[in-house]
Amino acid sequence: MNPSLKQLRYFVALAETGGFGRAAETVFVSQPALSQQIKELEVILGVELVERLPRGIRLTRAGREVLERSRRILGEVAELERAARLSRGLTGRLRLGVIPTVAPYLLPIALTRLRARDLTLDIRVREAQTETLLDDLEAGRVDAVVAALPLPVAGLAVEPLVSDRFVLAGTAARLARWVGDPEALRPTSLAPDQLLLLDEGHCLADQALEVCGLRGRGRVDLGASSLATLSGLVAEGFGLTLLPEIALRAETAAAPGLALMRFAAPEPARELALVRRAGGDGGWAAPLADLLREAGAELLGSARAVCP
Repeated sequence: MNPSLKQLRYFVALAETGGFGRAAETVFVSQPALSQQIKELEVILGVELVERLPRGIRLTRAGREVLERSRRILGEVAELERAARLSRGLTGRLRLGVIPTVAPYLLPIALTRLRARDLTLDIRVREAQTETLLDDLEAGRVDAVVAALPLPVAGLAVEPLVSDRFVLAGTAARLARWVGDPEALRPTSLAPDQLLLLDEGHCLADQALEVCGLRGRGRVDLGASSLATLSGLVAEGFGLTLLPEIALRAETAAAPGLALMRFAAPEPARELALVRRAGGDGGWAAPLADLLREAGAELLGSARAVCP
């Protein structure tokens, strides 16, 4: 016969409270019932787990070992239960991967909405570049990823979120040449040697090079590690950059010298999506996508107020 989970819970309660009476109260059973289960556990394992003292108990050497393993087993069972709850909807533990050009802007709003929906939801966030997050998704280290389309991996389930348009950012002096003729402001009109972008490996840098027609043409400064760094540099006159709308509220607040201008139609944009492994999702992906969509819409509304 194997020990039961009930016996392990009772034993952990006994070890943590130091007495049969207090342990029985903790697990809502009578003291004789708990004592009987502990005796049965000792018989099953073939060792004495506790020394019965006049005023409590003391764990034996074997008892300390069993306590450590019991806690580990009960912790794994709790994880299993949380995973099962998540499979029935947006509850339990959620492991979400988000790319760095989205995470600082979308997450504060989205996580607040998720917490308001369910305070018991255990949210774990992983911020990394697209390639790393897709590896994590395939390996099951994350449940879903917020990334920009298209993705280099086929066969994923995709929930579109928002269309995040790019705007040109720099100082007012640098943008002045387009003020009288905004229709002339197109990504392909930007001089490569004036453009600052993120480090290679960021999907946003690849997208910017594509929309500007600069891949393989001319010298572009690829070196900043974050949009905050880029915004600070161009606000001080060190060139121009492309910023996604979801970043505008935060970056204009942080860099008051930043001037913005919209491109002539059709405006370049990236499509953000929630992606997960294909197959049944238990109903959690759609409500999660809805919450992320709402958070994204709030940011886009703010961006269009900052840069009409």
